[in-house]
Parts: sequence; C-alpha cells; structure tokens
Amino acid sequence: MSHGFEIQVFNRYQNRIETEMVYGDGAIRFAYGNPIGRMLGPVIASKMFSRLYGNAQDSLKSAQKVPPFLKQFNIQIDQYRKGSFKENPIETSYKSFNEFFIRQFQEGQRAFTPNDDEMGAFAEARYFGHEAMRDDLTIPVKGSMLRAVDLIGDADLAEEFIGGPLMIARLCPVDYHRYHYPDAGRTLKAFSVPGDLHSVNPLALKFRQDIFIKNERRVSILNTEHFGKLAYIEVGATCVGKIVQSFDESQPFKKGDEKGYFLFGGSTVVLCGEKGRWQPSEDMLKNTRAGIETYIHLGDVVAEAS
Repeated sequence: MSHGFEIQVFNRYQNRIETEMVYGDGAIRFAYGNPIGRMLGPVIASKMFSRLYGNAQDSLKSAQKVPPFLKQFNIQIDQYRKGSFKENPIETSYKSFNEFFIRQFQEGQRAFTPNDDEMGAFAEARYFGHEAMRDDLTIPVKGSMLRAVDLIGDADLAEEFIGGPLMIARLCPVDYHRYHYPDAGRTLKAFSVPGDLHSVNPLALKFRQDIFIKNERRVSILNTEHFGKLAYIEVGATCVGKIVQSFDESQPFKKGDEKGYFLFGGSTVVLCGEKGRWQPSEDMLKNTRAGIETYIHLGDVVAEAS
C-alpha cells in the first residue's frame, strides 16, 4: 500500500508505477503518528473541525490558494470549466477553494465506455479491486473491516453482497471530486450512516485500521441494467465538509450521469457487487495483489460483466 511513507500508484496511462505527492502529509503524520496528535484525534475527526475547515474553504480569501496549488501538483487546469468569474483566466476564475475543488470537466474531456458489458469508472481515482469480499481480505485495511456488513451498516441489505466483487476508489485532494453512475439503472434505497471524519489517506490507514467503518458515509443500493445490484458507498473524510447528492434519486439514471460530489478533502467511494455478476479489470486485480492502487480516469473501464 505504501512503502515507508511513500504511496505507490500504478498509472494505467503511463504504464508505470509512480510515487504520489501527498497533500498535507505532515499534518496527517502529526494527527495519527504523533502522541500529541493522537490526543487531539477526536477533535480532528470531529464534524465541527471539518465544518469549520470547510467554511474557510468557502471564503473568497481561500481562492488565493488555487494558483499555487495548481502549480505544486501540476494540475492540467485547461481540462476543466471556469469558475464564477468567467472573465478571469481560469486560474483566478474560482470564487473560493471549494468552488475550484468541485470543478467540472470541459465537455468531451472524459467519456464513459460505450460497451454494455464494461463498467465505467465512477470516479477519477486510485483503485483497489477484489474479486470476492472475504473475511481475510487485508487491503487496504484489516480484512474484517471490509466485510460488506460493516460497510453497508445494515445486515439484511449486506447479505446480497457477501462474497461479491469490491472496488475502492480513493480520491486525492488534487483530483476531480465529482462521482458518477457506472451503469444505467435505478436507486432502490439510499441512507446515511453517521460517523467520524478521519483521513482516508493511506498514511492515516497505517495508524488506524477501522477508518472505513468509523467514518460518516452514505449508502445507495442501485439496481443496474448490466451489473445487477450494487452497493455504492461514499465515505466522508477529514475536512470533507460534506457529501453532496446532485442527482434526483427518485429518477432513473444513465451510465455516466453525475451522482454527487465531495467538498474539500480527499475521500473514497466503495462499490460492492453481487457474487458472480462482474469482476474488476485485470490490471487492477494484479496491482491490488501487489498492494498497489491503479490510477484510472473517469469513465474508463474498471470492471467487466461475468
């Protein structure tokens, strides 16, 4: 998962392993690896801290952080739409850091795979994939933490996903922060599971293995046209002010429709499937076995129907 304090990610497009630059890694090490930081842990993981931090990212002043952030992380900003100040150059077009954070791609920058038997990547993110959810799964957190039951928070609903395929998409602060539907279908049920807001960064996961089931999350049970039922789980994280649903869930959705977005912070989307219905892409499975995530663009193939 991470070697020393470096996070290794396989870039599908460069066909090579890269070392990820971590935004705020010093703060994460302090919060999870330092005794004083651990004492402050409940404060850092509290909703109040994340809300206050989130409010600061909504201020006009926070927009000043955008140009240095673009430079530091080498973000190809010309792929995105401008913010509120349309007459400005794109770097200074966002009215706040949060507006920049939830920026949208320009028309035509990302396309969802048109093939029915291929699942489109629901987030632009770093993916782990597993063919079957088992109790002895050890990546990226200790196995029992990744049982569908714990993630979904409802034993009856989770029953259908035990032994099924699973993907974990980790979004970094530098990424596009909207998430989408991987196939066409309808929402059967959607609910929030209250919890904390710990960091979901791999550095934090080294110190705390129960983050995915302790964090606030939102669960949607989807009935899709080509992949059966899916449990689509958005996991909150430190400084993610909010998980926002932008789609009207009473309506049917199409493959590639935007489902929602995360306000400031890195975060995670977990997708659980029914046993035998589909499996994650071969490169993702292979990299996962080596403990390495695969970086995948929105809409690109992440799984195939069995």
